[in-house]
Amino acid sequence: MSQKKIFYWAPFLVPIATSKAVINSCHSISKFSKKNSCSIINFFGEFNHFSVEILNKKIKLLNLYKENVKTFLPKYGFLGSRLSFLLIFVFSFFPLTNLLKKEKPDYLVIHLVTSLPLVLLILFNYETKFILRVSGLPKLNFFRKILWKLAAKKLHCITCPTKKTLEIMQSHKIIDNDKLKLLYDPVIGDFNFSKVKSLEIDEIQNEKFYFAAGRLTKQKNFLFLCRCFKNILEKFPNEKLLIAGDGEERKRIEKFIKNNNLEKNIYLLGHIDDIFPFFKKCKGFILSSLWEDPGFVLIESAIMRSFIFSSNCMSGPNEIIKDNFNGIIFNNNDEKSFINKFNIFHNLDKKKDKKILLNNLKLVRKFSLFNHYKNLNKILNL
Repeated sequence: MSQKKIFYWAPFLVPIATSKAVINSCHSISKFSKKNSCSIINFFGEFNHFSVEILNKKIKLLNLYKENVKTFLPKYGFLGSRLSFLLIFVFSFFPLTNLLKKEKPDYLVIHLVTSLPLVLLILFNYETKFILRVSGLPKLNFFRKILWKLAAKKLHCITCPTKKTLEIMQSHKIIDNDKLKLLYDPVIGDFNFSKVKSLEIDEIQNEKFYFAAGRLTKQKNFLFLCRCFKNILEKFPNEKLLIAGDGEERKRIEKFIKNNNLEKNIYLLGHIDDIFPFFKKCKGFILSSLWEDPGFVLIESAIMRSFIFSSNCMSGPNEIIKDNFNGIIFNNNDEKSFINKFNIFHNLDKKKDKKILLNNLKLVRKFSLFNHYKNLNKILNL
């Protein structure tokens, strides 16, 4: 079988889990199918932060622009982010199409800012097969629905990260069902539990805490989490909650914490590159999201043997976490349910309930590097 070239397209403005999925997906090919070539298109320097990791994993980085243009683009807010996406579309239109015509990769896997590759696919004919990876629950507005319908016939396939998303895509009837594929993200890469560093934070280094992580956006529902935790503190006044992440909702959350005198109980840590030490030390990981697909932090916390307290939101948590089997779940965005279930979570006998952690480890195996490669291999015929 001849060598194949696979390119990945995933421009991003702020640190997100998808960038890890792209790198791990590439790595799965370079590790388990060494004869094939795998490259990530680095449009405006978004992958520079991972350059050492990418090099160590024998992945090629294709730079379209020499300068780190990302630093000059607005990152937060609806208008700012939309302006940035428009600029990405305009300035990458010709560089991307020229790259595809010159390099002629066998496959282009599209993760983010999908509108540009899809428009190119509609306008031009390429030898390259385009694979659209659905990221998160698909919100098919009028423009996106028309775009996907026009591109559907030329698309090689669409991959979905969860069963629920696959069902939703099937219900829209935009693309033939035989082109819709279930492909779990490779959240678990080359992971070594023993190499996780010890946690050192002056304020809480000798204390236990609950932990949450993600971008400070409406989706992650951290303001709801802080409101719930305020009520929890009436019964358990010494508990602490640490939230890692940054985003447009930070000021609103900070204001709530300050107005309710919660500075000694709720800590906003900002963006942290390595959150695994927090999983390792926390009393439990809390996921308050309104939706996830699948929820990278949920899977990472399971790998770190953290006890999980999660909303039953679609679609990842709803599929991954089973109440009292491998975690405790509460009704999505329901404060009363959160508080009632937290009492159960808080009183878990962590020594007796090791079975919960074992069940969690078994369920998240499908998000491993090798499992991802096996299913990707079927799609790409590597």
